[in-house]
Amino acid sequence: MALDIKKSFNDEKKVWNVELTGEVDIYTSNILKETLNELILKEETDIVLDCEKLDYIDSTGLGVLIGILKRLKNNEKNIIIANPKSNISKLFKITGLDKIFIME
Repeated sequence: MALDIKKSFNDEKKVWNVELTGEVDIYTSNILKETLNELILKEETDIVLDCEKLDYIDSTGLGVLIGILKRLKNNEKNIIIANPKSNISKLFKITGLDKIFIME
């Protein structure tokens, strides 16, 4: 399955809203990395990843998110994982990443 990314900037809250649909894996993680890096270049602020329609993420995808988070943390910004399905939430808990990312 492919990955679809919808992005918008919320001027009121000063955050990027990114909706992920499909799968983030070795084949699609570069698309996610490029997209998030482009957003940071435009406006370096918090990123809310809406994962309600995200079906799957593998270690490559998690690596991308960790790399982006490290970059954001340099300016005290975060990635917020919003509306994760139970399998995605479980993966963050198993890997301990639920303590690094903000989970909503």
